[in-house]
Amino acid sequence: MSLSVLIALFSSSFLAATLFPAQSELGLAFLVGSYPDQIPALVLVASLGNTLGACLNWVIGSGARRLEGRWWFPARPSSLARGQQFYNRYGHWSLLLSWMPIIGDPITLVAGVFKEPFWRFLVLVGLAKTGRYLVVALAAHSWGGG
Repeated sequence: MSLSVLIALFSSSFLAATLFPAQSELGLAFLVGSYPDQIPALVLVASLGNTLGACLNWVIGSGARRLEGRWWFPARPSSLARGQQFYNRYGHWSLLLSWMPIIGDPITLVAGVFKEPFWRFLVLVGLAKTGRYLVVALAAHSWGGG
């Protein structure tokens, strides 16, 4: 397996964790089929990329409150209030849902907005993202005849 394959997997996983519309699971599944002896490395690279992409969301979120109230600020006060209500209700444990499509990426952004400690964010999001990629890789391996 070449370094360029790992860089492509890392990049797609990173991008998929941001608010940009992207996915990385099909790429991982394809690579598991192509390199079945490299599953641990593939899961590690995908998990690192996706977790670091979520960290970018946290950083953006943590700086967002400084910009609140400006005319071009993208979130309405009502949206921030809903985010605050959600985070007050479910707290840091909601980060275990960061692996989920559609809601996972905004949760990581909200965690930054509401100042979730980075160490706890990193642990919970890392566990969630790694768990998801492990399930995807093992499913792809078993369906591929591995």
